[in-house]
Amino acid sequence: MTRVAATTVLLVRHGRTPTTGSVLPGRAPGLHLSDHGRAQAQRVAERLQDLTRAPVALYSSPLERARETAAPIARALGLRTASERGLLECDFGAWTGESLARLRRTREWRAVQHAPSTFTFPDGESFAAMQRRIWTTIERLVQRHRGETIVLVSHADPIKAAVTFAQGVPLDLFQRTVISTCSVSALALGDEPVVLCVNSTGSLVEVVAP
Repeated sequence: MTRVAATTVLLVRHGRTPTTGSVLPGRAPGLHLSDHGRAQAQRVAERLQDLTRAPVALYSSPLERARETAAPIARALGLRTASERGLLECDFGAWTGESLARLRRTREWRAVQHAPSTFTFPDGESFAAMQRRIWTTIERLVQRHRGETIVLVSHADPIKAAVTFAQGVPLDLFQRTVISTCSVSALALGDEPVVLCVNSTGSLVEVVAP
């Protein structure tokens, strides 16, 4: 049987913002990278230059913090950033812009952490729908770039959902995965998904598809 050429997918979380870790920003416009976040974006761009197989395409969530992270990557790799709505943050609905400290005190927070497959954000998206969306987007882009390397700039929850899906981990356990700002998680999508690394903030020289 002929093997399908594996596509290497590099999932980059956007850099730090002034509200990272304190507010659930969701899809609200106008949130930009902090100075620290811009420095992170520059460093991840430099790390991506070390890849054995250079990326041929760069896609980003339309939100400002993602596009600002993609900008130095585009310059470093000589690529144009294509906006991709499938890489958007989860739609947190009525929770958008809320303090995480307050949300952690709500009754619903336990479901968010321990039974996310059952939870839909009020007036927003469910975790299950978010996972389907991000994985369908990845599959579509892989078909467009079969056997090549691509970079996708997205957000923590969608990247966590994609990585856990690739591993065959149930969605109810996806909160056990950490995706730090400007970390890289790498997948190889050929005959079967293979997870090459998760939440990497170090060298990417040895990230090679099997």
